[in-house]
Amino acid sequence: MRPALLLAMGPGIAERLLGESQRVRLARLARTDLGLVAHELAAPGPGIAKALGTAEVLLTCWGAPPLTAEVLAAAPRLRAVVHAAGSVKQHVTDACWDRGIVVSSAAAVNAQPVAEYTLAAILFANKRVLPAAHRYRTLRAPHDWLRELDGAGNYGRTVGIVGASRIGRRVIELLRPFALRVLLYDPFVDEEEAGRLGVRKVPLAQLCAESDVVSVHAPEVPATRHLIGARELALMPDGATLVNTSRGSLVDEAALVAEVRSGRLGAVLDVTEPELPPAHSPLYELPNVLLTPHLAGSLGTELHRMADHALDELERYARGLPFAEPVRREGLGHSA
Repeated sequence: MRPALLLAMGPGIAERLLGESQRVRLARLARTDLGLVAHELAAPGPGIAKALGTAEVLLTCWGAPPLTAEVLAAAPRLRAVVHAAGSVKQHVTDACWDRGIVVSSAAAVNAQPVAEYTLAAILFANKRVLPAAHRYRTLRAPHDWLRELDGAGNYGRTVGIVGASRIGRRVIELLRPFALRVLLYDPFVDEEEAGRLGVRKVPLAQLCAESDVVSVHAPEVPATRHLIGARELALMPDGATLVNTSRGSLVDEAALVAEVRSGRLGAVLDVTEPELPPAHSPLYELPNVLLTPHLAGSLGTELHRMADHALDELERYARGLPFAEPVRREGLGHSA
Protein backbone atom coordinates (compact mmCIF):
# COMPACT_ATOMS: atom_id res chain seq x y z
CA MET A 1 0.00 0.00 0.00
CA ARG A 2 1.28 3.46 -0.83
CA PRO A 3 2.22 5.38 2.35
CA ALA A 4 0.88 8.88 3.00
CA LEU A 5 3.71 11.37 2.54
CA LEU A 6 4.29 15.05 3.23
CA LEU A 7 7.03 17.18 1.67
CA ALA A 8 8.90 19.26 4.29
CA MET A 9 11.73 21.57 3.23
CA GLY A 10 12.70 25.18 2.70
CA PRO A 11 10.91 27.54 0.27
CA GLY A 12 11.78 26.94 -3.38
CA ILE A 13 13.62 23.67 -2.74
CA ALA A 14 10.94 21.19 -3.83
CA GLU A 15 10.62 22.83 -7.25
CA ARG A 16 14.35 22.37 -7.84
CA LEU A 17 14.63 18.94 -6.24
CA LEU A 18 11.81 17.23 -8.12
CA GLY A 19 11.89 17.22 -11.90
CA GLU A 20 9.00 15.88 -13.94
CA SER A 21 10.19 12.26 -13.83
CA GLN A 22 10.69 12.45 -10.06
CA ARG A 23 7.21 13.90 -9.57
CA VAL A 24 5.64 11.14 -11.63
CA ARG A 25 7.50 8.49 -9.67
CA LEU A 26 6.70 10.06 -6.30
CA ALA A 27 2.99 10.15 -7.15
CA ARG A 28 3.21 6.45 -8.01
CA LEU A 29 5.02 5.51 -4.79
CA ALA A 30 3.10 7.55 -2.22
CA ARG A 31 -0.17 9.31 -1.51
CA THR A 32 0.81 12.97 -1.43
CA ASP A 33 -0.14 16.44 -2.58
CA LEU A 34 2.84 17.64 -4.64
CA GLY A 35 1.64 21.21 -4.32
CA LEU A 36 1.71 21.07 -0.53
CA VAL A 37 5.13 21.69 1.01
CA ALA A 38 5.66 22.29 4.73
CA HIS A 39 8.20 25.05 5.33
CA GLU A 40 7.50 25.08 9.06
CA LEU A 41 5.66 22.66 11.33
CA ALA A 42 5.56 24.36 14.72
CA ALA A 43 2.40 26.31 13.83
CA PRO A 44 1.19 24.90 10.50
CA GLY A 45 -1.81 26.08 8.57
CA PRO A 46 -4.89 23.85 8.26
CA GLY A 47 -3.73 22.07 5.09
CA ILE A 48 -0.29 21.24 6.43
CA ALA A 49 -1.69 20.26 9.83
CA LYS A 50 -4.11 17.80 8.24
CA ALA A 51 -1.39 16.27 6.04
CA LEU A 52 1.00 16.03 8.99
CA GLY A 53 -1.64 14.24 11.04
CA THR A 54 -1.97 11.48 8.44
CA ALA A 55 1.62 11.30 7.13
CA GLU A 56 3.53 8.06 7.52
CA VAL A 57 6.62 9.46 5.76
CA LEU A 58 8.22 12.88 5.55
CA LEU A 59 10.31 13.61 2.46
CA THR A 60 12.72 16.32 3.58
CA CYS A 61 15.55 18.35 2.11
CA TRP A 62 17.48 21.54 2.92
CA GLY A 63 15.64 23.89 5.23
CA ALA A 64 13.42 21.17 6.69
CA PRO A 65 11.71 22.32 9.92
CA PRO A 66 12.87 20.69 13.19
CA LEU A 67 10.90 17.60 14.17
CA THR A 68 10.44 18.45 17.83
CA ALA A 69 8.40 16.48 20.35
CA GLU A 70 5.56 18.95 19.82
CA VAL A 71 5.63 18.44 16.06
CA LEU A 72 5.69 14.67 16.47
CA ALA A 73 2.71 14.83 18.79
CA ALA A 74 0.79 16.25 15.84
CA ALA A 75 2.08 13.45 13.59
CA PRO A 76 0.89 10.26 15.33
CA ARG A 77 1.28 8.06 12.24
CA LEU A 78 4.79 9.20 11.28
CA ARG A 79 7.17 6.26 10.90
CA ALA A 80 9.94 7.42 8.55
CA VAL A 81 11.95 10.43 7.42
CA VAL A 82 13.56 10.23 3.99
CA HIS A 83 16.05 13.07 3.62
CA ALA A 84 16.96 14.03 0.05
CA ALA A 85 20.20 15.74 1.14
CA GLY A 86 23.16 15.14 3.46
CA SER A 87 23.13 15.89 7.18
CA VAL A 88 19.93 15.34 9.18
CA LYS A 89 21.22 17.03 12.33
CA GLN A 90 19.27 20.24 11.74
CA HIS A 91 15.82 18.64 11.76
CA VAL A 92 15.95 15.08 13.15
CA THR A 93 15.82 15.54 16.91
CA ASP A 94 16.18 13.18 19.88
CA ALA A 95 12.40 12.95 19.93
CA CYS A 96 12.52 11.18 16.55
CA TRP A 97 14.99 8.58 17.77
CA ASP A 98 13.10 8.11 21.04
CA ARG A 99 9.97 7.29 19.07
CA GLY A 100 11.76 4.82 16.81
CA ILE A 101 11.30 6.73 13.58
CA VAL A 102 13.55 5.34 10.85
CA VAL A 103 15.68 7.83 8.93
CA SER A 104 17.44 7.74 5.58
CA SER A 105 19.82 10.28 4.04
CA ALA A 106 21.20 11.02 0.59
CA ALA A 107 24.59 11.90 2.08
CA ALA A 108 26.29 9.21 0.00
CA VAL A 109 25.14 10.64 -3.32
CA ASN A 110 25.68 14.24 -2.20
CA ALA A 111 29.29 13.23 -1.51
CA GLN A 112 29.88 12.66 -5.22
CA PRO A 113 29.87 16.29 -6.47
CA VAL A 114 31.88 17.43 -3.44
CA ALA A 115 34.49 14.81 -4.18
CA GLU A 116 34.56 15.83 -7.85
CA TYR A 117 35.08 19.47 -6.88
CA THR A 118 37.87 18.41 -4.53
CA LEU A 119 39.58 16.32 -7.18
CA ALA A 120 39.59 19.27 -9.56
CA ALA A 121 40.91 21.55 -6.80
CA ILE A 122 43.76 19.15 -6.00
CA LEU A 123 44.83 18.68 -9.61
CA PHE A 124 44.64 22.42 -10.32
CA ALA A 125 46.52 23.28 -7.11
CA ASN A 126 49.46 21.04 -7.94
CA LYS A 127 49.50 22.44 -11.48
CA ARG A 128 49.49 25.98 -10.00
CA VAL A 129 46.61 26.90 -12.28
CA LEU A 130 45.20 29.68 -10.11
CA PRO A 131 48.38 31.76 -9.61
CA ALA A 132 49.40 31.15 -13.23
CA ALA A 133 46.00 32.39 -14.45
CA HIS A 134 46.33 35.56 -12.36
CA ARG A 135 49.85 36.18 -13.62
CA TYR A 136 48.81 35.54 -17.22
CA ARG A 137 46.00 38.05 -16.90
CA THR A 138 48.39 40.62 -15.45
CA LEU A 139 51.36 40.14 -17.82
CA ARG A 140 49.55 39.84 -21.17
CA ALA A 141 52.93 39.31 -22.85
CA PRO A 142 55.33 36.51 -23.75
CA HIS A 143 56.81 34.90 -20.65
CA ASP A 144 58.98 31.93 -19.66
CA TRP A 145 56.21 29.86 -18.05
CA LEU A 146 58.31 26.70 -17.93
CA ARG A 147 60.79 28.49 -15.73
CA GLU A 148 58.19 30.18 -13.53
CA LEU A 149 56.27 26.94 -13.06
CA ASP A 150 59.32 24.77 -12.58
CA GLY A 151 58.40 22.19 -9.95
CA ALA A 152 54.66 22.34 -10.64
CA GLY A 153 52.67 19.28 -11.66
CA ASN A 154 50.85 16.29 -10.21
CA TYR A 155 53.37 13.54 -10.84
CA GLY A 156 54.73 12.19 -7.56
CA ARG A 157 52.95 14.76 -5.38
CA THR A 158 51.58 14.04 -1.91
CA VAL A 159 47.96 14.69 -0.97
CA GLY A 160 46.80 14.66 2.63
CA ILE A 161 43.18 13.73 3.34
CA VAL A 162 41.87 14.88 6.73
CA GLY A 163 38.91 12.66 7.57
CA ALA A 164 37.81 9.37 6.01
CA SER A 165 34.22 10.54 5.73
CA ARG A 166 32.02 9.52 2.81
CA ILE A 167 33.47 12.44 0.88
CA GLY A 168 37.01 11.77 2.03
CA ARG A 169 36.76 8.14 0.94
CA ARG A 170 35.31 9.11 -2.42
CA VAL A 171 38.14 11.60 -2.96
CA ILE A 172 40.61 8.80 -2.20
CA GLU A 173 38.89 6.63 -4.84
CA LEU A 174 39.01 9.41 -7.43
CA LEU A 175 42.71 9.99 -6.79
CA ARG A 176 43.67 6.36 -7.53
CA PRO A 177 44.30 6.76 -11.29
CA PHE A 178 46.88 9.50 -10.63
CA ALA A 179 50.54 9.15 -9.70
CA LEU A 180 49.97 10.65 -6.26
CA ARG A 181 50.93 9.57 -2.76
CA VAL A 182 47.93 9.82 -0.42
CA LEU A 183 48.17 10.24 3.34
CA LEU A 184 45.22 10.01 5.73
CA TYR A 185 44.56 11.44 9.17
CA ASP A 186 41.50 9.99 10.90
CA PRO A 187 41.55 8.84 14.54
CA PHE A 188 38.70 6.40 13.83
CA VAL A 189 40.52 4.52 11.05
CA ASP A 190 43.08 1.84 11.94
CA GLU A 191 46.09 0.72 9.92
CA GLU A 192 44.26 -2.26 8.42
CA GLU A 193 41.39 -0.15 7.12
CA ALA A 194 43.82 2.48 5.80
CA GLY A 195 45.55 -0.30 3.88
CA ARG A 196 42.27 -1.34 2.31
CA LEU A 197 41.70 2.27 1.28
CA GLY A 198 45.16 2.33 -0.31
CA VAL A 199 46.46 5.18 1.84
CA ARG A 200 49.01 5.63 4.60
CA LYS A 201 47.62 6.57 8.01
CA VAL A 202 49.73 9.25 9.73
CA PRO A 203 49.37 11.78 12.56
CA LEU A 204 47.91 15.16 11.56
CA ALA A 205 51.21 17.00 12.09
CA GLN A 206 53.04 14.60 9.77
CA LEU A 207 50.30 14.84 7.16
CA CYS A 208 50.53 18.62 7.12
CA ALA A 209 54.33 18.60 6.99
CA GLU A 210 54.53 16.16 4.06
CA SER A 211 51.57 17.15 1.87
CA ASP A 212 51.56 19.41 -1.16
CA VAL A 213 47.78 19.63 -0.81
CA VAL A 214 45.82 19.17 2.43
CA SER A 215 42.10 18.52 1.87
CA VAL A 216 39.69 18.71 4.81
CA HIS A 217 36.78 16.24 5.03
CA ALA A 218 36.17 15.82 8.77
CA PRO A 219 32.74 16.42 10.37
CA GLU A 220 31.84 19.59 12.23
CA VAL A 221 31.77 18.53 15.88
CA PRO A 222 33.21 20.29 18.96
CA ALA A 223 36.43 18.25 18.78
CA THR A 224 37.17 19.38 15.21
CA ARG A 225 36.85 23.13 15.71
CA HIS A 226 40.06 24.73 14.36
CA LEU A 227 41.44 21.26 13.68
CA ILE A 228 43.64 23.00 11.13
CA GLY A 229 45.12 25.81 13.21
CA ALA A 230 48.22 27.99 13.16
CA ARG A 231 50.47 25.07 14.11
CA GLU A 232 49.18 22.80 11.35
CA LEU A 233 49.34 25.56 8.74
CA ALA A 234 52.89 26.46 9.75
CA LEU A 235 53.90 22.83 9.19
CA MET A 236 52.70 22.84 5.59
CA PRO A 237 55.50 23.25 3.01
CA ASP A 238 55.99 26.53 1.16
CA GLY A 239 53.72 26.58 -1.88
CA ALA A 240 51.30 24.00 -0.48
CA THR A 241 47.52 24.41 -0.78
CA LEU A 242 44.73 23.93 1.75
CA VAL A 243 41.38 22.75 0.35
CA ASN A 244 38.31 22.99 2.56
CA THR A 245 34.95 21.66 1.39
CA SER A 246 33.85 20.55 4.87
CA ARG A 247 32.89 23.39 7.24
CA GLY A 248 34.57 26.71 7.87
CA SER A 249 34.90 26.08 11.60
CA LEU A 250 37.45 23.32 11.03
CA VAL A 251 40.05 25.89 9.95
CA ASP A 252 41.41 28.78 12.01
CA GLU A 253 40.60 31.41 9.41
CA ALA A 254 42.70 34.17 10.96
CA ALA A 255 45.75 31.90 10.90
CA LEU A 256 44.99 30.89 7.31
CA VAL A 257 44.59 34.49 6.18
CA ALA A 258 48.02 35.28 7.61
CA GLU A 259 49.59 32.41 5.66
CA VAL A 260 47.91 33.12 2.33
CA ARG A 261 48.43 36.87 2.65
CA SER A 262 52.16 36.22 3.00
CA GLY A 263 52.03 34.18 -0.21
CA ARG A 264 53.46 31.10 1.47
CA LEU A 265 50.32 28.96 1.08
CA GLY A 266 47.40 28.82 -1.31
CA ALA A 267 43.81 27.93 -0.47
CA VAL A 268 40.68 26.62 -2.15
CA LEU A 269 37.74 27.42 0.12
CA ASP A 270 34.16 26.43 -0.58
CA VAL A 271 33.24 27.05 3.08
CA THR A 272 34.24 29.76 5.54
CA GLU A 273 33.35 31.01 9.01
CA PRO A 274 31.07 32.88 8.75
CA GLU A 275 29.67 31.24 5.64
CA LEU A 276 29.55 34.59 3.87
CA PRO A 277 32.85 36.33 4.63
CA PRO A 278 32.49 40.04 5.49
CA ALA A 279 32.83 42.41 2.55
CA HIS A 280 36.28 43.52 3.69
CA SER A 281 37.68 39.97 3.91
CA PRO A 282 40.99 39.59 2.04
CA LEU A 283 39.85 36.14 0.90
CA TYR A 284 37.91 37.81 -1.91
CA GLU A 285 40.97 39.51 -3.39
CA LEU A 286 44.04 37.36 -2.73
CA PRO A 287 45.36 35.88 -5.99
CA ASN A 288 46.34 32.60 -4.30
CA VAL A 289 42.84 31.96 -2.92
CA LEU A 290 39.95 30.40 -4.82
CA LEU A 291 36.79 31.29 -2.88
CA THR A 292 33.47 29.75 -3.92
CA PRO A 293 29.98 30.14 -2.35
CA HIS A 294 29.46 26.64 -0.90
CA LEU A 295 28.73 25.18 -4.33
CA ALA A 296 30.73 21.95 -4.15
CA GLY A 297 27.66 20.00 -3.04
CA SER A 298 24.67 19.15 -5.18
CA LEU A 299 23.18 21.90 -7.33
CA GLY A 300 21.27 22.17 -10.58
CA THR A 301 20.80 18.76 -12.17
CA GLU A 302 22.66 17.13 -9.27
CA LEU A 303 19.63 17.77 -7.07
CA HIS A 304 17.74 15.22 -9.16
CA ARG A 305 20.31 12.58 -8.22
CA MET A 306 19.49 13.18 -4.54
CA ALA A 307 15.78 13.01 -5.36
CA ASP A 308 16.23 9.74 -7.23
CA HIS A 309 18.09 8.30 -4.26
CA ALA A 310 15.35 9.42 -1.87
CA LEU A 311 12.71 7.84 -4.08
CA ASP A 312 14.70 4.59 -4.16
CA GLU A 313 14.61 4.63 -0.36
CA LEU A 314 10.90 5.45 -0.33
CA GLU A 315 10.26 2.48 -2.62
CA ARG A 316 12.21 0.21 -0.29
CA TYR A 317 10.18 1.47 2.65
CA ALA A 318 6.89 0.95 0.81
CA ARG A 319 7.93 -2.65 0.06
CA GLY A 320 8.75 -3.31 3.71
CA LEU A 321 12.52 -3.37 3.14
CA PRO A 322 15.15 -1.60 5.28
CA PHE A 323 16.77 1.56 3.95
CA ALA A 324 19.92 1.12 1.88
CA GLU A 325 21.43 4.23 3.50
CA PRO A 326 19.99 4.43 7.03
CA VAL A 327 21.04 7.10 9.50
CA ARG A 328 21.62 5.76 13.00
CA ARG A 329 21.52 7.75 16.19
CA GLU A 330 24.81 6.35 17.47
CA GLY A 331 26.69 7.47 14.38
CA LEU A 332 25.71 11.14 14.50
CA GLY A 333 28.55 12.09 16.83
CA HIS A 334 31.07 11.32 14.10
CA SER A 335 29.13 12.61 11.10
CA ALA A 336 28.51 15.99 9.51
